[in-house]
Amino acid sequence: MQVFFDTQKKEVEKYSSESQRIRFLSERWVGNEIFCPHCGEGSLYPFENNRPAADFYCRNCKEEYELKSKKNAIGGEVLDGAYKTMIERLQNHNNPHFFFLTYNPADYSIKNFMVIPKHFFVPSVIKKRKPLSSNARRVGWVGCNVLLKNISESGKIFYVKDGYVEKRRNVLKNWQRTLFLRDARKAELRGWLLDVMYCIDTLGRKEFTLQEMYSFEKILNEKHPNNVNIRPKIRQQLQFLRDKNYLVFLGAGKYKVR
Repeated sequence: MQVFFDTQKKEVEKYSSESQRIRFLSERWVGNEIFCPHCGEGSLYPFENNRPAADFYCRNCKEEYELKSKKNAIGGEVLDGAYKTMIERLQNHNNPHFFFLTYNPADYSIKNFMVIPKHFFVPSVIKKRKPLSSNARRVGWVGCNVLLKNISESGKIFYVKDGYVEKRRNVLKNWQRTLFLRDARKAELRGWLLDVMYCIDTLGRKEFTLQEMYSFEKILNEKHPNNVNIRPKIRQQLQFLRDKNYLVFLGAGKYKVR
């Protein structure tokens, strides 16, 4: 895999602004270098310009992808489009998967490139921005940010991490690992699973205990105020994750992430 944008071709010269240039370079790089994480197909194809929902699709499995590019580090939040549109997409399950790319502006090298499957996107990871002021061209328009910091590490599948290219088989394996989340069609049910997975990440190690998960009871109660049986719900989610081979039950209230 080439980890630099190709800036040598003449097509680059026709773009006057840096943002347009990066858009062109990043889209061409994805089209040339990235395979579909769902089926392993060797190439992804661009949609027509200005398509509101996605940038690329796989001709083999029909999965769709949206690309977000940023120089240097991605950070905990990424700017996205209209808040209302994003929430509607999440509710209708027609949202694409997301590619996130960071690059070094000094030499146009790819620093990080990852995909986050669409089943990791629930309303709680979308932050509503303030409406645009009366001085703005689109007065009252409300945008949103994607809160990457609130997404489980299992949902961040790297092709390139800190300049290192991940093996193809690992990308495909990591993608398959959480496909069970698609079975949870309702965002509320998926939200519980994702919140518990995020709590497991917060512990920072592969093995953990049920008692340690109970320490997140207050946090989970704040996220799900209508549920008064938080501990049984935690146990239910852990059992589901075990049944889906995401976790291994070690006995005596101990679990391990596969």
